[in-house]
Amino acid sequence: MKALVTGATGFVGGHLVDQLLTRGDTVTALVRSPARAPSLAKRGVILHHGDLSHHETLRAAVTGQDVVFHAAALTGAVDEAEFLSANRDGTANLARACVLAGGQQRFVLISSMAAGGPARRGAPRTEVGPDRPVTMYGRSKLAGEQVLRREPLDWTILRPPTVYGPRDRDNLLAIFRATRLGFAPVFGDGSMEISLIHVVDLASAIARAGTTSGLAGRLFYVNHPEIVTSADLVRAIGRSMGHEVRLLPVPEWIARGLLTISGTTAGLLRRKTILRADKANEFYQDAWTADPV
Repeated sequence: MKALVTGATGFVGGHLVDQLLTRGDTVTALVRSPARAPSLAKRGVILHHGDLSHHETLRAAVTGQDVVFHAAALTGAVDEAEFLSANRDGTANLARACVLAGGQQRFVLISSMAAGGPARRGAPRTEVGPDRPVTMYGRSKLAGEQVLRREPLDWTILRPPTVYGPRDRDNLLAIFRATRLGFAPVFGDGSMEISLIHVVDLASAIARAGTTSGLAGRLFYVNHPEIVTSADLVRAIGRSMGHEVRLLPVPEWIARGLLTISGTTAGLLRRKTILRADKANEFYQDAWTADPV
């Protein structure tokens, strides 16, 4: 099978490439700078120079592919417009390129649980809405889903929760670093319920979505069925590093204040950041859980 992967140099996209190469697919990676992806080229990945704003480049990249895996996403931005430009408009451009190239490719969009919004404690979300994203990032991911749904393509949307595993540079790395000191912060009282997925399991699910029949026009939450609390997660990370961790509860007013300062400062300096005021809307919910069945 011939597969195009966006975000191939990232955390999830990199593991997806591993899965595709292992099963013998011919993999092309859309990369903004081939010079920054030498390890992919050494493994036989075809590097296609371009980005999600270059229409002709995208059309050339998708032509002849059997499946397009869209894993690229912006997780930190200067403002909401930048989120939308990357996560909505980038998806729209890639989907439109597929249509103009004949529309025969299967299109698998790796979205996010953030697009659906939080759940209620004891009531994991399902693919049946309503969607209520609570951050700029979540709204931009939902907008990307919506533009894809309007295209005449064989599309499938996957919504993973927090992803963990090797080569993680963002999601849980800060907690691992904190636990080395024997303590780690938790938001609120640590009772927020969380769904998780290991990156290898997620990559496997994404790869299978590109070949399994009967998935066209469907949306799936992809996560482990087990539910943990935020306090459980921090303690488990501590034990994995060989010691017990003291939890430091962070009141909501403190977190919102610090995130407001961080986001405002980044905005004034025109720097991308995930630490914005609306991030507290994620941190102080009853649950971020989903039913993967």
